[in-house]
Amino acid sequence: MASVAELKAAIDVALQQIGDGQSAVQAAGEKLAEAQQTLAGALEGSGHTTVEAAQASLTQASQELEECLAATLVAVEQAQQYVSTL
Repeated sequence: MASVAELKAAIDVALQQIGDGQSAVQAAGEKLAEAQQTLAGALEGSGHTTVEAAQASLTQASQELEECLAATLVAVEQAQQYVSTL
């Protein structure tokens, strides 16, 4: 069985990994926003259903990234609460 210090150290590593993942998700969100703007500019005035579908898909992807970030924030809070009980 791991000691309290080992457990805290492992949780710290996991929290750092979560932070790294959050940074990657935020960067992905920024790139998606850029892609949405580029696509909107390039296809302005087009009423084609595939254009609308592409925009809707990018919007959905952005929303799902936001949900991902929110979930990781909850995970961090829970891990930190657990550490405080050790």
